[in-house]
Amino acid sequence: MEAELHTTVLEVGPRDGLQNEDRVLAPDDRIAFIARCVDAGARRIEAVSFVNPKRVPQMAGAEEVMAGVPRRDGVSYSGLVLNRRGLDRALDAGVDEVNVVLVASDTFSVRNQGSTMAEMLDAWDGIAAAAHDAGVPAGVTIAVAFGCPFEGETPPERVAEIARRAHAAGAFEIALADTIGVGVPAQVRDLTARVREAAPGTPLRFHFHNTRNTGYANALTAVDLGVTTLDAAAGGFGGCPFAPAATGNIATEDLLYALHRSGVETGIDMAAVAETGTWLGDLLGKPAPALLGRAGGYP
Repeated sequence: MEAELHTTVLEVGPRDGLQNEDRVLAPDDRIAFIARCVDAGARRIEAVSFVNPKRVPQMAGAEEVMAGVPRRDGVSYSGLVLNRRGLDRALDAGVDEVNVVLVASDTFSVRNQGSTMAEMLDAWDGIAAAAHDAGVPAGVTIAVAFGCPFEGETPPERVAEIARRAHAAGAFEIALADTIGVGVPAQVRDLTARVREAAPGTPLRFHFHNTRNTGYANALTAVDLGVTTLDAAAGGFGGCPFAPAATGNIATEDLLYALHRSGVETGIDMAAVAETGTWLGDLLGKPAPALLGRAGGYP
């Protein structure tokens, strides 16, 4: 009998979905959002970001959010960190995973994080070592892996080199992010091959935005290549405050529809996520970009 295909959808709505919205949600609303995701079946959630709240006010109160999230067996909460101070905050707050963003463009890295690529790679080495000592897995997300809004095409060799450095420091996972939504399936295939060669044995994850309507095609291409973890955001909200014209993540509910209809199981209730996307849109004062909440499932 053929083995059942399974994909883990990492819910990034509470962090990447909210960080670019005009309306700032209170920690209690963000806790309620996370609880709805857990109730729907999400088991990996990027819950918070330990960054300077003056630069990203939408992510203020990370410690308060982490103190209020439902703690259930099998549910893992990730926190984004950019430096040792962020790591210390994340560890004190009790995250289950640490996600470090390494940007494949100097211009974007300086604008987004105030550090060059080389400086962030050095910081990553220290963060990875400290997280390992604390017994918390640390992974890397390579931002603008498909293209940069300031420097143009991202050389795939650079992405592979960053992956090699992440692997050398013990990253438990490497994610490739199409931060501005310029990627196409051919790039997914190329980067998957390059990163698997550069970081043998390290699980690969993808993070797609649907800016140019290629996000779902890219996600399904990754699944066809054997990638078993994909990022998505309930409602399809999101974007980066430091990337011009950045739009939302692929929507969790729309991705679930494509996966489930393709015979790929996720363990997540598609209808419950669609309800959450609509609920979140009401909180944010705007319609959710996701389509499933409007069209409904099939059959």
